[in-house]
Amino acid sequence: MTTQDLTLSIIMPARDEQESIVRVLGELRSELDREGIPYEIVIVDDHSSDATKSTVESLDTPRVRCISNPNPPGFGFAIRAGLDAYRGDAVAIVMADGSDRPEDVVRCYRRLAEGFDCVFGSRFMRESTVVDYPRLKLVINRMANLFIQILFRIPLNDTTNAFKCYRRETIDGLRPILSNHFNLTVELPLKAIVRGYTMSVIPISWRNRTHGTSKLTIKEMGSRYLFIVLYVWLERHLARGDYRRRSPSEVGPPEGRVR
Repeated sequence: MTTQDLTLSIIMPARDEQESIVRVLGELRSELDREGIPYEIVIVDDHSSDATKSTVESLDTPRVRCISNPNPPGFGFAIRAGLDAYRGDAVAIVMADGSDRPEDVVRCYRRLAEGFDCVFGSRFMRESTVVDYPRLKLVINRMANLFIQILFRIPLNDTTNAFKCYRRETIDGLRPILSNHFNLTVELPLKAIVRGYTMSVIPISWRNRTHGTSKLTIKEMGSRYLFIVLYVWLERHLARGDYRRRSPSEVGPPEGRVR
């Protein structure tokens, strides 16, 4: 599939992002239009108490639609709702607070178009740029990611970053998705790696939000993350490859028989 054939869906979970959502959408759409990338943007309103949903709907913008998270509030629940609703050949998870740069979305898209199954953005490579990351969260982040790196023996040093891109067949191969909260940011890439999907890691820029408050709390970065990390680690060592990606020759024809 060539670059122009690959339609990109962007899932953007949003809770109380009324102050930033118009600017973020405008910058993202401008970059994608300039690059000639076929896309849709799916805003998932995660039980906002402000006018996030009505603000998006009032824009009446082509290729942007807003859905409501039908599940209980939670980042993972919102992403899962978006993954059930997107229509593209590939999907990118992008934050609604403006922390992710549109240029990095384009770079990830180009890598997917080269043939990779997933592309992960890292905020902590030599070429990366990080602006105004809270000090305590930064320390905890680096410790958690180092633990994951050692446990899984992987080169990815920013597993917890939400900004990642996947082909549709990759997402389908990662189901069922278990995480209800921010631990979904860890579940998807670790499953993709353990299950044998190809990946590319690129340096990205990240900037702290200028409006609103972060929905991720330090308390959340504990037991829920550890649960999903150990869950995928056990799959890797005990599932005997039952969930690994299969090549076409291994899968056989649609009816499941090998000719």
